[in-house]
Order: sequence, then structure tokens, then C-alpha cells
Amino acid sequence: MATTNGTLENGQPDKKMPPLPHPIRNLEVKHTKIFINNEWHESKSGKKFPTYNPSTVEKICEVEEGDKTLETMDTGKPFLHAFFIDLEGCIKTLRYYAGWADKIHGRTIPADENVVCFTRHEPIGVCGAIIPWNFPLMMLIWKMAPALCCGNTIVIKPAEQTPLTSLYLGSLIKEVGFPPGVVNIVPGYGPTAGAAISSHPKIDKIAFTGSTEVGKLIKEAASKSNLKRVTLELGGKNPCIVCADADLDLAVECAHQGVFFNQGQCCTAASRVFVEEQIYPEFVKRSVEYAKKRLVGDPFDVKTEQGPQIDQKQFDKILDLIESGKKEGAKLEYGGSAMEDRGLFIKPTVFSEVTDNMRIAKEEIFGPVQPIMKFKNIEEVIKRANSIEYGLTAAVFTKNLDKALKLASALESGTVWINCYNAIYAQAPFGGFKMSGNGRELGEYALAEYTEVKTVTIKLNEKNH
Repeated sequence: MATTNGTLENGQPDKKMPPLPHPIRNLEVKHTKIFINNEWHESKSGKKFPTYNPSTVEKICEVEEGDKTLETMDTGKPFLHAFFIDLEGCIKTLRYYAGWADKIHGRTIPADENVVCFTRHEPIGVCGAIIPWNFPLMMLIWKMAPALCCGNTIVIKPAEQTPLTSLYLGSLIKEVGFPPGVVNIVPGYGPTAGAAISSHPKIDKIAFTGSTEVGKLIKEAASKSNLKRVTLELGGKNPCIVCADADLDLAVECAHQGVFFNQGQCCTAASRVFVEEQIYPEFVKRSVEYAKKRLVGDPFDVKTEQGPQIDQKQFDKILDLIESGKKEGAKLEYGGSAMEDRGLFIKPTVFSEVTDNMRIAKEEIFGPVQPIMKFKNIEEVIKRANSIEYGLTAAVFTKNLDKALKLASALESGTVWINCYNAIYAQAPFGGFKMSGNGRELGEYALAEYTEVKTVTIKLNEKNH
């Protein structure tokens, strides 16, 4: 079954989709200024900041810095994924919320005999959206679409690493005739542009996707300014539980795609794989075979499955965590280093004999690293899966329905996938428990994040009864 992202449930591109257009490697970047009121502006400070192609580490262009499918070139993700998964998912999300625009309504409430009582769902007002670099266009649409369909306006700050698709979207917004000021795009850095949005007294709601550390700062700034509404979609260290009775071929493939998709740069990554001890050796063996076959290289080559990491900082962090795994006693089964002949590319890496106290089992790696752990029984794996501060997603592979439902109920996660991975739909809510965030994106549930509920009570004239 295909998801709304244009993938099969195992995370692979849907092969029934139309043939891929020929990629253009050196696209002309036309939009690098700040987009406000349907006009392009230079920054008041005169500052600009560079954006780089992570495949070559070459500068693409300079972008105006806002103060207090360019996707492949800007992010380094494989063209196939950017075109069929990200872009297709954006289109389906826009269509879904376009259908909601005239269906957001309140309720009539029975009250006293001579009273009419009803509710109205009204726009919050001005919404701020701070977008991450791993899915810059898709995460923008996840926030913009429900905000607009509920009647709000929005100010968007794209990640400084990946501003180009957001700015191009601004040109399309003007082209199709949006009223000026409905959508505004302000590129810049988090401590300046992001902080300004978080603390601005005239912004009524903020939606953020990114790290838990920054999420805390945004919530603090929101509370100190005007108590603006906050929706946070934050980090994850997601358990992927493979029971001994699982379809092993399916489980190995889904766990592989779940952790290596998008160079491992996903908050939903299957970055803690728990495998029941009876099948552990075979699971590790097959996982290594998958990692060895994964094609790493030029994102514009349609055969490529894995591109570069987003920047030097992330690259260094991932390699540091890989080294910690080696030092702390995990068994390196494959990979474990950078590609020797190119820039920010890291070999698909598989560790076995991983224990819960190791850094690679506790910290969000955000890179192509698969830690595989062993468990004895369901009670044990539930306790271990729930033992950390994150609670974004989880997956369970088993043929036993009772076991599947028991785990789905017990796991402290906003989403639980059974015998699939990354099956995300525009109509299904997405968000986290615990330190993985507050609120929900997608589906009908997201509408509540972008509306205020007003109660209207009318006392009727008793003489007319």
C-alpha cells in the first residue's frame, strides 16, 4: 500500500509511479530575498548568509538574512526521494487541507429552555512556523496548509541550511494570487530570526519541528512574551521491536529503510532495533547484507539511495557517536567511517551487541547508523523501549495480533506502526509523547492547533414563547 508520501509501507519508492524526469543538476536560483506581503525585500541589516550543496560542499548562493525542486541541491537527499516522496507528500497534504477549508464549524449546545448556545471555531491570527533542514518543504506544508485552511496568516522561517525551496514557494504563492501578507517567508538563523518569531508579541501561535533543546527555548520565549500557543515536533530515539514470530524478510527491510532513509536524518528513524534473542543472529546477518547493498553517492543519480549528511557539524557528530559505539564495546558489523573519496558521505553502519547504556542506544544520532539490541520477552522490551525521555514513534513486527495490540497499548509513543514503517498519511495525526513534543500535526487533530473556540450564548425573549 502506498502512503501519502508516495512510498510503499516499507519506505521504498512506489514503482508504479510515472517515470522520473531527467534531473537538472545546476538549477538557476532565482529567489534569495525575504518574502513579505508578496514582495521580495533585502534585509534591513544588509546581511546575507550562504547556503551550500552538501554533496560538493560548494556554495550555491547567498540568501538575505532576516533578523529580529531545489530540494536535492540544497539538502543532498536523493532526487528520487525528493521528487516522489517529499513533493508528492506535499501535494497530498495541500489537497487534504483544501478539503477542510469550508468544513470547520462549531456545535449547537442544549442549555436552558430560553437560551441558544453555540460555538464558533475562529482563526488564531498570525502563526509562526520554524522549519527544519531535513524535510524543508514537507515540514513547511505540514504547518502552512492547516494554518491557512483555518483562516490564519503565517510567517515562515526556513532552516538556514535549506532556505531555497521555501523561497521558491513564495514565488508560486504570488503567482497564483494569494493576498499580500497571508504567507511571509523570512530566512535567517535560529538565534536571530527564529528567536524573533518565538518572542514576538503579535504572533499568536508558533509551530516548530527540530531538536528538543531548541523546542525548550521556543516554549520559554513564548511564555515570556504573550503566552502564544506552541506546537512542537521534536526529537526521537525510536524503538523498532522485532519478535521471533515476525516475517523476518519484512522486518529486516523495514528496519533498514526505517533507519537509513534520508541519510538517517529523520526524527522517526528506527534508531533502537530490539530483536528477540531466538532470531537475533539471523536478523543481524541480513541487516548487514542490506547495508552492504545500499548505494551511496550523487543525489542526482536516480540509482542513489543515500546522499551526504547536511553539513560538517552533523557529519562530525555522527562520526563521534560511531567512535563512541566502538569504544563502549558494541560490535561493528559494517561501515563505521566516512566515505574516503568524497565529502560529507558516511558509510551505512551496523552495530550489534549494543546495550542500553551506550551512547548510540541513548542519543539521537540523526545519521546512517543502525544499533541492534537483543531482548528476551515482551515485558522486558516494553520497559526498555519506554525507558528514555523520547516518545515519538515505535514499530512492532509480529504475526500475533494479541502481542501487537499489547505492545501498541504499552509503548509510550505518539505513533506505533505494526508490520510497517514510516507509514505517514495526511489524514492521520502525527506528534510525540514526553520530550518528543506537544500537539499534533496532520489530520483533523491539527485543526485544533490553529483555531480558537468561542462560545456564544443568546438569552431569548421570554415574551415570544
